Amino acid sequence: MSKQSVRDIDVAGQKVLVRVDFNVPQTSDGQVADDRRIRGALPTLKAVLDRGGSLILVSHLGRPSGDPATDAPFRLDPVAARLGELIGQPVKKVGDTIGPEAQAACSALQPGGIVVLENVRFNKGEKKGDPAFAAKLAGLADCYVNDAFGTCHRDEASMVAVPEQFPADRRGIGFLVEKELEILDTLLRFPKHPYVAVMGGAKVSDKILVIENLLKKVDRLLIGGAMTYTFLAAQGVPIGSSRVEADKLDLARHVLEMAGEKIALPSDHLIADKPAARAQTRVVGRAEIPDGWFGMDIGPTTAAEYAAIIKQAGTVVWNGPMGMFEVEAFAAGTRAVAEAMAASPAVTAVGGGESAEAVEKFGLAEKVSHVSTGGGAFLESLEGKAFNSLKVIPDR
Repeated sequence: MSKQSVRDIDVAGQKVLVRVDFNVPQTSDGQVADDRRIRGALPTLKAVLDRGGSLILVSHLGRPSGDPATDAPFRLDPVAARLGELIGQPVKKVGDTIGPEAQAACSALQPGGIVVLENVRFNKGEKKGDPAFAAKLAGLADCYVNDAFGTCHRDEASMVAVPEQFPADRRGIGFLVEKELEILDTLLRFPKHPYVAVMGGAKVSDKILVIENLLKKVDRLLIGGAMTYTFLAAQGVPIGSSRVEADKLDLARHVLEMAGEKIALPSDHLIADKPAARAQTRVVGRAEIPDGWFGMDIGPTTAAEYAAIIKQAGTVVWNGPMGMFEVEAFAAGTRAVAEAMAASPAVTAVGGGESAEAVEKFGLAEKVSHVSTGGGAFLESLEGKAFNSLKVIPDR
């Protein structure tokens, strides 16, 4: 999918409204806990500034309720401050999105300047896709750039109605979104074989559409995480007290039948007497989890088997941890997959959310081909869905 990008727009002397995804994790005192999404937007932002444009940045943060008191932690002041540190120049943060303060700051904006508008979800018109709100927001700028892949699956005003306010030649995507679309083209249209998908996490139901779509394309599907135990239960294998989606056993059987020999389930497990740190643990075989014990991670034999498959692949996509990796005692399986992907010569894509958190935690994010910035958007793309936020951007 080749879309018109920021490089195709003449931004010299223009005010460029960039929809960024600065929905970053926060510390208990409201500071930025992980600036990966801010860093991911820097190439697009610098490209506009270097070519003589100015920036008006729009983002959401968290899920505001509409109560100013409880919504105070979702103000973008700490985000704007961190952006200023990363980009190495002053950043003006305003206290509203389309109100008088925003209008005055954007009107006075000079080439090379940066304005960060207040959290766009403080406005009811954002979630509703309100055309009147969109017109006021678009009226602040001359051009529009979508560099918020993590929100591309949302039909919110800043994603769809706002770009529709601009002429077609004044709309584009940023480099972050462009990179996401390029890797998705590889995963969905032009994978190099053997093509391996690694799926973990808690629920089969959360991944069923992705699994169904990928099974048409992949050579192997490696299963880990808590969803393992729904698959095993569907086969009548003892799973002790492991987490299971009891109402999704038929769904699991459907996947197993559809996947045939492509699917691999763990041949051993790390189990614990309670799903918590400081639990008693041991490794057992595929069908040896006793009552009262919990499957917490793939076992060492499975980790080695999965790593060998990954290292021989041409393309690998991974979404979902192999176990409760936040607890060090249960992190070995997820670490083994991350290390195998980092060592593989394949095109290796990590699909946002907990998987992205894991490769960051293990210091391996720079050693895989791509770490997606969009959890839900990445998954829905793998399902084969098309997004309205990208349909409004002209093809190149």
